[in-house]
Amino acid sequence: MSEFLLFYERPNPTTWVYLSSFLTIGLYFVFHRFWSVRNLDIVLLLMLAPGLLMVQEGRRRHLREMESGEIAIQDHYDTRSSAFESASTLVSTTLTPQAADASPDAQANDSGARTNSDAATPPVVAPPPRIQEETKLPLRTEPEALDERLESTTLHPEQIETDAEQAAKRLQRAGFIWLFLVELLILVRLMVDPVMNRRPMLDPNLTVGGSYFISISMFIFMMVNVATSTPRVRVWQGPELGPGYVLMHQLPTITTRPVSSALGGERAPTADELSLSKRSSTILTKVLAITAHLAIVVGLILIGNRHFGNLRSGVGCALLYLIVPYTAQYTGRVDHALPAALLLWAILSYRRPMVSGMFLGLAAGLVYYPLFLLPLWYSFYWRKGVRPFSVGVIATLAILIAILSFSGTDSLIDHLRRMFGLFAPTKEPRGIWGLGWDARWRLPVIVAFGILSSLFAAWPSSKNLGTLIGCSAAVMVAVQFWHGYGGGLFIAWFLPLLLLTIFRPNLEDRVAVKVVRGRAWDQSASTRSSGRLEVN
Repeated sequence: MSEFLLFYERPNPTTWVYLSSFLTIGLYFVFHRFWSVRNLDIVLLLMLAPGLLMVQEGRRRHLREMESGEIAIQDHYDTRSSAFESASTLVSTTLTPQAADASPDAQANDSGARTNSDAATPPVVAPPPRIQEETKLPLRTEPEALDERLESTTLHPEQIETDAEQAAKRLQRAGFIWLFLVELLILVRLMVDPVMNRRPMLDPNLTVGGSYFISISMFIFMMVNVATSTPRVRVWQGPELGPGYVLMHQLPTITTRPVSSALGGERAPTADELSLSKRSSTILTKVLAITAHLAIVVGLILIGNRHFGNLRSGVGCALLYLIVPYTAQYTGRVDHALPAALLLWAILSYRRPMVSGMFLGLAAGLVYYPLFLLPLWYSFYWRKGVRPFSVGVIATLAILIAILSFSGTDSLIDHLRRMFGLFAPTKEPRGIWGLGWDARWRLPVIVAFGILSSLFAAWPSSKNLGTLIGCSAAVMVAVQFWHGYGGGLFIAWFLPLLLLTIFRPNLEDRVAVKVVRGRAWDQSASTRSSGRLEVN
């Protein structure tokens, strides 16, 4: 971006949290109704930022300490090898005729001068790089191996954690706890939403044209950051995705290469590394991330215009999605943005059950966790649209399974186990469950989540588009509490749905029987039964 904007530097996460918070309050806070629910929602969104900052800063400090320790070990061996080379050179020099002809006094004076000059020269300690410079440093280890060490609590007996590494882990743990507390408040807010019938129109404090201009500008800046992202930033953002489609795990981050012994140093890339950096799969990852965010922004605008009947609310949702600190920090994560885009477009196409089922089935097949939305969505379409919705979900999952049989070296059973999370809940957790919390406590959390997911099949009894959006967001928020691979950080899975819940009007008339195309289940059944009676 500095090629177009003179002396432009990407702001560090903390600076952007302050700027975006002030901008969010100025654009969306309802100053003439201070105690409104809208203001509470804005405060809850802003409260997510401190937890994200603590997790990312903790991982950044931990990674720096790990690399500093590896550099120190490498320097130790380099010093020993250089000392051996110096001794060999000294021996060879001593055996030369010129050294033999030199007087002992001259050799002693020369060695003494070198010793005094070395002692007088203080060691040069390089200052730590700024965060903008540190993001450009290549990694010394592959991201998958770093995840295991950054999150593990039981190290190899020969590995010793420094005080700085332990402090970094405590900072991560505090960040996850903060996120869990805020997300618990958001879950309570979403559970109360179905009974909130009075929903006054509270548009953003900006015209539609101004919202469009800021949204386009923010989107361009963020997508340029995706195109120029680095693997170090990817490691700071949290662990890899857990259960999910195998092709999601095969998407690369960015090609890495080793660094020199100085933390800010960098070796010249080799020809192989230059060729790897141009791999089409790397380009595909960035294209998917940019496309997913574009789909989220366009989906929010279309839902506001078509289903809410208010273009200003749709553009306001899109702008708020781009402003919140989470979007700027996790812009390049395909496993965050792509499922969110699919869930949002399932909402957008809810009047076509088969298309909606295809989007939901694709999201569930890629990251597994949206499968728990099926009780809610089946209940919504039960009186009309359940058959085409089932066809869309099942057909999409079948296509994904068929693709698995032609990809990879593992067996189809192993791919299916990973796709649908069919393994023990306590197997190598990451995030808060790998930073000190006993993973066995995930079991009661999973049971409680299963009860909540099943509850939405019966409650609310009369489901409309508003309850479908709010309850879907509640399920994806509840997923964070038992997600064993960075639960709490996958905010994009519920953020667009939460924004729609905040801005939506009263949608009690948007029920499946009235708006879904096709014949109703109960009407077709009653018609068949009445036809049989007439024949008799």
